[in-house]
This record gives sequence, structure tokens and C-alpha cells, in this order.
Amino acid sequence: MTTDIETSMVDASKPAGSVPSPVARAKWKRARFGIAVLATQALVLAALLVVWERATPKGSPAAFMFGSPSAIAGFLVQMAQDGSLWRDAAVTGTETLLGFFMGNLVGTLLGLSLWYSRFVSRVVEPFVIALGSIPIIALAPIVIIWFGTGLVSKVAMSTLSVVIVALVTSYKGAVGVDGDQIYLMKTLGASKFQIFRKLVIPASLTDIFAGLKLTVGFALIGAIVGEFMSSSEGLGHAIFKAGSLYIIPKVFAALVVTIVLALVLTWLVGKIERLLMPWRRRA
Repeated sequence: MTTDIETSMVDASKPAGSVPSPVARAKWKRARFGIAVLATQALVLAALLVVWERATPKGSPAAFMFGSPSAIAGFLVQMAQDGSLWRDAAVTGTETLLGFFMGNLVGTLLGLSLWYSRFVSRVVEPFVIALGSIPIIALAPIVIIWFGTGLVSKVAMSTLSVVIVALVTSYKGAVGVDGDQIYLMKTLGASKFQIFRKLVIPASLTDIFAGLKLTVGFALIGAIVGEFMSSSEGLGHAIFKAGSLYIIPKVFAALVVTIVLALVLTWLVGKIERLLMPWRRRA
């Protein structure tokens, strides 16, 4: 009994902040998990690079066919020093951002607006499927004829690559709203526009942002395909030129820059998602 009393007195004498709160423990647990994930990813990447480097010794046929990490790094340094890396990345990044923004804006607005009329959505459904089934590269000659060979044609290609995916994902989110919640708002006297603004749009954000993350890659593909067809700068032009000269390490160097660009854009979309959807920060 005396021991219990002494233990209670010792516990009571401890500062209140010395015991981590459940929230602090949860944050520390998430931080440790994130560190473990990053460390594992770094180890996997390092192992792959070591195996790749050892499998492609300098002067071997494998080095010519697949390049090597050291040769790719050398071209990255060379491209950075002569400025082509930053110039090409800026050109492709601008085309990708413009196409990403315009395609998602148009596609999301159309997808959400189809919620207003089930009849209209059924009418346009086969047309959306037909447009979505067209390979983007097949549209490149037409886009060049319509918009020329400058920036506008690349942005148009990027936009066309994005718009159908954005439309489908936003429409899926809109029609997936719980019918009971819609009925409840109707019984409370809410108009259709109020239901759309206060229920449908917020409930669709999860699908919309999933589509945004997906369309980052599509926007990049559209921009690079446009650069393949006709351009004098950009990552697509660098890849096409290096490939035509059989400089495989330089092709991979441009691909590395493309991957980094995609990762940065995806990270930005995630930041915007956490800003607009704070309730998902702990997910």
C-alpha cells in the first residue's frame, strides 16, 4: 500500500509535459514510418544503380545498348553546364503546366456539370468514350496543321491528353455522392445549385485530386509527343535527337529530368490537396 502511495506521489511530481500526448505519439509514429519508407526507397535505388553500373562496363555492348549510371550522370552534368538541361526542362515544364491546367479545368468543369442532367450524361457518354479511345499521337499531325509548330500546338497536345481523364474522374466523383445526403438536403429545402456547391463539389474532391495526380503524366506525355513531332527545344526534342544519334546515355539523362519534373508536379498537387482538404492530412 505504501509503495502504491509513493509511486503515485512520484508520478504526480513529474511535469505534465513529460509524458507524450497521444497526438505527439501518433506524429512521431508517422514520422518514423516516413523515414523508414524513404530509407528503404534510397537503398533500393542505390542497389539498382550498383547492379546497373556493374552490368554495363565501359566499352561493352551492354553499355552501348543500355548506357550506365556514370555515363548518364556525366551527360546530366554536361547538359547542366551548357544550359540545355535548364532550357529544355523550362520549355517542357511550361508546356506541361499549361496543358495540365487547361485540360483539368475544362475536363473537371464538364464532368461536374454532367451531374446536373442524367439525360445529357447518357447522351454524351459514347462520344466521351470515342474521344478517349483515340491515341494522342494520332492527333499530332492534325494539331500541328491547326496550331502550327510553336508553343500552342504542344499545349494543345498536352491539354487533349488530360481533358478526357479529368472529365471521367470528376464525373465519377459527382455521381458517386451518397444519395441519402442529397435527399436530406432536399428535405431541408436546399436548391439543386446549393446541393451541387455544398455537397457534390466537396464530395468529388477526392476523385478530382486522384485525377490530377494521374494527369500529370498524361500532360507530360502530350507535351513530349508534340516535341517529337516538331520542335527545336524541350526534353522531347533532346530525347528524339539523342536517340536518332544512338547516344543512349543522353536519352536516359533527358528521361531522368522528365521523371524529376513529373515528381515535382505530383508533389505540388499533393500539397494543394492537403491545403484544400485538411481533413485528409492524417490519412
